[in-house]
Amino acid sequence: MKLLRVGPAGHEKPCILDANGDIRDVSAFIDDWDGDAISDEVLKQVARLDLSGRPIIDPASRIGPCVSGVGKFVCIGLNYADHAAETGAEVPEEPVIFFKATSAICGPHDNLEIPRRSTKTDWEVELGVVIGKETKYVSEADAMDHVAGYCVVHDVSERGFQLEGTGQWVKGKSADTFGPIGPWLVTRDEIENPQDLSMWLDVNGTAMQRGSTKTMVFGIAHLVSYLSRFMSLQAGDIISTGTPPGVGLSMDPPQYLKRGDVVTLGIEGLGEQKQICVDG
Repeated sequence: MKLLRVGPAGHEKPCILDANGDIRDVSAFIDDWDGDAISDEVLKQVARLDLSGRPIIDPASRIGPCVSGVGKFVCIGLNYADHAAETGAEVPEEPVIFFKATSAICGPHDNLEIPRRSTKTDWEVELGVVIGKETKYVSEADAMDHVAGYCVVHDVSERGFQLEGTGQWVKGKSADTFGPIGPWLVTRDEIENPQDLSMWLDVNGTAMQRGSTKTMVFGIAHLVSYLSRFMSLQAGDIISTGTPPGVGLSMDPPQYLKRGDVVTLGIEGLGEQKQICVDG
């Protein structure tokens, strides 16, 4: 299933994209697509719903973040061998973990706000893994049973805030609108192999990132298991699993986003995003 949330910010309704591409309102059955609603048990019940009688939402309506009430927004750095190579960094021996503030989360087509004093706002298309149930000390063999599904994440980054001064990554990752997610949460049963998905990002129609999840250093099952050694993961938590090559920081000279730029990005089977850059 493709789950999405539609409506004004803070007032989104839970919806499902049906087989014809229509957006169906399922708020009569589900309060919201949050941690309580994306367990295997609830999703099995939702899959049995007859969508034919559910209201169709205007496709021009705003699409919000595909998951509500995210508790943790965990990110993995340097997790693509080709991206590590372009930055001149060595492939890490263990996953590099950092966090984005959950206040960065926004809809997939909301404006991207360039922060005040920013001169180095950068782009990163990433595969998001959404946890479906509490996960603690899970084995790699059982890790995928704890995944509800997948979504597109735009891990927007301000490189000056991230790498200069005190060099704290969270500062460069957490500005408002720096975490568009969606358009859909695609349940794991619809994605045959999440480790072989093409991904792309363009700026003003020019190709910047082209890659595939098959070049991840640490795969999804390993990441879920690894993270669960250090913290429990709850339903609705998001793991953003790293980016392929082509970020602005690695260009010669570096290239960054500015007001008026249009960023489009997507992942095979998970939909597309589009953001217009505005002053924050």
